[in-house]
This record gives sequence, C-alpha cells and structure tokens, in this order.
Amino acid sequence: MTTRMIILNGGSSSGKSGIVRCLQAVLPEPWLTFGCDSFVEALPARMQASDAGITFAADGGVSVGADFMELQAAWAEGVVAMVRAGSRVVVDDVFLGAAATQRRWRRHLGDLDVLWVGVRCESAVAAGREIARGDRAPGMAALQADMVHEGVVYDLEVDTTHTESLECARAIAARVG
Repeated sequence: MTTRMIILNGGSSSGKSGIVRCLQAVLPEPWLTFGCDSFVEALPARMQASDAGITFAADGGVSVGADFMELQAAWAEGVVAMVRAGSRVVVDDVFLGAAATQRRWRRHLGDLDVLWVGVRCESAVAAGREIARGDRAPGMAALQADMVHEGVVYDLEVDTTHTESLECARAIAARVG
C-alpha cells in the first residue's frame, strides 16, 4: 500500500511547519498540507475565546470545548475524504490529548496507510522559538514539548533541536512508500 498521508505531531514551535514546507519541496509528487493552526483560524471569532471553542490561557495552556471537538472531527473527516479521493496530504497537528488524539485520528482514518511522525524539540529551544515568533502565548511551547507525545506511537521520530527542517523532511520522505 502506498502512503498517501503523513501526520506530524509536535508541540508548538517544535518546527512542524518548516518540515512541512521542506516535505512539499522534496517529495516528488504534490502533497497538500493542512494544519491545526489553519483549522483554528477558520473557526468563527466567537469560538476563539470561548469555553465551547478554544481558549488560550496566559500561561500557555490550551483548552478546547465540545463545539471545537465536533468541528475538529468534521475537519478530520474532510481531510481523510481528500486522501480517499486521491490526494496526498500532510497534516501538521498538536495532539493536545496525546494518545487520545491519535486514537481519534485512527477512527477517522480506518484502513488508510499513514506515516505517523513525532516532531520533538527540547523545551528550552522551542520556548526560544516561541519568543522569536511572537504569535504564541508565552509558555505554550514548554507546556506542550513532551505532553503531546505521551502514549503516542510513531513510525518515525525527528528532533529539530539540533537538526534542520530539510534534514528532517528528507528522513520522512525516505519512509514514504
């Protein structure tokens, strides 16, 4: 079976977006990319600071409510439908529920062949990137660095602490069959 979907999981500022851009450059076929950031941006403004939607705490914590979860499930089903229709897709995600998030993805995926990739980055390095970005609540990267990986099973892990995005992307591309 040919891999038509790659799911990257890593904390905020771990380097997923850079890897995705490099993957699109090194993979020979065209791959679409969808990420949790663009999903959040697509939510109505009233859900971006709502208990039913998503809230960002001053310490970097993220909480999601029932309406968010319902829309996220529909989004995931839509992404999977695109793969079933013939597209190749890379998903850039933050598994806030760690292993529970992976289980939700697996329910949507069914029998699709997916390459599961963990994107790790030392907490201090991710926190430095977070400050440089300036578009994240301080503390988010440190809180998520290890938590998003708890109990998650990967086919491959990369670490962007000291490895460039292009090198990580090449390692991932080598595993796409």
